[in-house]
Amino acid sequence: MKWVMALLPLIGGLAVAIQASVNGGLGKRIGSLEASFVSFSIGTLALLFLVIFFGKGNLLAVGQVPKLQLIGGLLGAVYIFIMVLVVPQLGVASSLVAVITGQLIMGAIMDHFGLLGGKQIPFDSKRLVAVVLFLIAVYLFNKK
Repeated sequence: MKWVMALLPLIGGLAVAIQASVNGGLGKRIGSLEASFVSFSIGTLALLFLVIFFGKGNLLAVGQVPKLQLIGGLLGAVYIFIMVLVVPQLGVASSLVAVITGQLIMGAIMDHFGLLGGKQIPFDSKRLVAVVLFLIAVYLFNKK
């Protein structure tokens, strides 16, 4: 079961790369905001179907969660819009390297301070080297 948990993020990463390319092409044809809207709408409908037929949680409890936990969809929309905008300009790989670097930096900050209830993991020299290497990767992927 542990290998499945390691494999799922890999599959998610593959899906994000395909999504970036598909949404970038859609954005070139119908407009960036419009493509973001269409992408999110189709995803919302798919999730609605899954909730209706397979959901086991309590959707009505959404009113009782901390309000900060409700911004995930907004952050997802920001991400989709940015990717629709930049993928046609930079390409999929360059865009994803930048996204992953941003995720790594924010993740390191969140870990260091234990933000949003996460485990506190100090930012050390190994993590600093990793961040610097990712920043170098962003530069190399975007260097003409």
